[in-house]
Amino acid sequence: MDRSEKLRALLALHVVGARLGRARDFSALVELAGPRLLAHARRLTDEDETARDIVQEAWVAMARGLHSLRDDRAFLPWALAIVTRAAARELKARIRTRETMAELARQHAEPCADPPDLGTAIKELPRGQRAALALFYLEGLSVAEVATALAIPPGTVKTRLMHARHRLRALMTGDDNGRT
Repeated sequence: MDRSEKLRALLALHVVGARLGRARDFSALVELAGPRLLAHARRLTDEDETARDIVQEAWVAMARGLHSLRDDRAFLPWALAIVTRAAARELKARIRTRETMAELARQHAEPCADPPDLGTAIKELPRGQRAALALFYLEGLSVAEVATALAIPPGTVKTRLMHARHRLRALMTGDDNGRT
């Protein structure tokens, strides 16, 4: 059993206890899944404070909806989907001008002489690609689980992963003629 399978099994055990009303099991869910949910919210929002607010809102929704979770081992993708929806609501509420200005600034920035490190290159990816890449490679979720977490079809996950890999390759090799 690999690390992600062990985590899924442990989370499932605590889901059962939390559903029965045991506060220590819900606390264990927060401790085990919280950092992953926060990292996901940060990737989606690019803001620490906003990410913390989103995750807090998501935990309230999870506490209320835990009884609706049909597969206890699917807690993490289910929780990630709740965070994704909360982040989407937050992002829709933002002023579009701010995002437009940031994109214009990125497009007109002078290219670096040296290729960026991987972390910097990942930050250059669009939010959707960055989220799919992190959930698939860093969190070890399957394509189907990433699709559930991001509330998109599996084919879209595959497309985002493909574009993210191509973009990262271009950024890392310095073979980036503008946007790819």
